[in-house]
Amino acid sequence: MAKEEQHIEGNDVVSDLINFLNSSPTAFHAVDEAKKLLKESGFVQVSESDNWNLEAGKRYFFTRNYSTIVAFAIGKKYVPGNGFCIVGAHTDSPCLKLKPISKVTKGGYLEVGVQTYGGGLWHTWFDRDLTVAGRVIIREGKDAFSHKLVRIEEPIMRIPNLAIHLDRGVNDGFKVNTHSHLIPILATAIKAELNKAVSENGPVESGADEKKSNERTKTDNSRHQSLLLQLLATRLGCEPDDICDFELQACDTQPSTVAGAMKEFIFSGRLDNLCMSFCSLKAMIDATASESTLEEETGVRMVALFDHEEIGSNSAQGAGSPVMFDALSQITNSFTSDSKLLQIAIRRSFLVSADMAHALHPNYMDKHDENHQPKLHGGLVIKHNANQRYATNAVTSFIFREIAAKHNLPVQDFVVRNDMPCGSTIGPILASGVGIRTVDVGAPQLSMHSIREMSAVDDVKHSYEHFRAYFQEFSCLDAKITVDI
Repeated sequence: MAKEEQHIEGNDVVSDLINFLNSSPTAFHAVDEAKKLLKESGFVQVSESDNWNLEAGKRYFFTRNYSTIVAFAIGKKYVPGNGFCIVGAHTDSPCLKLKPISKVTKGGYLEVGVQTYGGGLWHTWFDRDLTVAGRVIIREGKDAFSHKLVRIEEPIMRIPNLAIHLDRGVNDGFKVNTHSHLIPILATAIKAELNKAVSENGPVESGADEKKSNERTKTDNSRHQSLLLQLLATRLGCEPDDICDFELQACDTQPSTVAGAMKEFIFSGRLDNLCMSFCSLKAMIDATASESTLEEETGVRMVALFDHEEIGSNSAQGAGSPVMFDALSQITNSFTSDSKLLQIAIRRSFLVSADMAHALHPNYMDKHDENHQPKLHGGLVIKHNANQRYATNAVTSFIFREIAAKHNLPVQDFVVRNDMPCGSTIGPILASGVGIRTVDVGAPQLSMHSIREMSAVDDVKHSYEHFRAYFQEFSCLDAKITVDI
């Protein structure tokens, strides 16, 4: 019976992940979805601009820039100086972001100028049905403005490949010119003009509406295609002139799905790193679902989902900013005025840096070290690097592995080949910046940084169960480990 219940719960986690992915085309939307999940579970939102009045046994969260979110649950037995058990992940993924002046017209086409964000596999963006999503600043009145998320559901853009007849050597090695090749086509100029003429000859506004329109302070929207602005305005329920500014990106319209002949895979964009973001968030929500789950907790359980990891984390809302330290400080200072206790708390804390890992590719097996070949379905991967591109060490690896052993969960190890460069994560940034013990882990996946990535259903379940066990077990396990005497 217990196994049957675990199987049903695991399927729910996968289904919930698919819904989360399909609702999160951008980091802004991912934070919005996370916020909804937290509020539905009883977490209380606090603002970084206010003084916090926190209580032991309660759960809270805050956002920064609406692209980073930090949630935490304070144990009933928490006292200042006790540690934090944290999972950190990131909300951003490589993509094409619209330029400040995105209007491009050439060859009879209306195009949308974009800039590359992060290290994407840019050739995978060709011949995809694309749309736009992000956030918009809207004028609500003469002196009022609002911040709204937007997403156009239907495909409105495409980056077409050049026919092989016009480039016979393309299969010998196509190199994407990210400046000239990656410009999505929105429409033909002639169709756009016909549509504009029809719109201009439409119903005339009433006198009151015309006066209101004339009084409105208009925004200079010559920077973007008027057709794109009209599509956005229709979606937002405003006038194009009310759109003051935006942060938009191109998005694939193909939905995430469970796939494969055995329904064992997940095909989706943004698995790196929304998969780890969701699994850690859901694990903490479920590990703190009732007051009884925090009765014996002496520390603080936390999930921090950062923006801008894909470009180095150096921003006001990235892991390189004081977000993490500020959160630890605010929480500790809510219970004490002794500043020394924050440093003690940091020494007693632990961070799981969760970022997707490289699974062994059957067609490129030589790209992995012979003894470190993570497999799909094999569980979370502990990442190691002697040069500290990952922050894992023997102690932090042992703690994470010990929790897995207690709950009969599989774990794997990854070390990059000596003749290949090693990527990095938020782990070393937070380990060095905050001084917190850290282990780098991630679920194995294929096609990392492609517009469509691939992971395994079982690893979603393993990740969720491992993170949940970590939140439940860390405080007791850590008390049994002595290193610096």
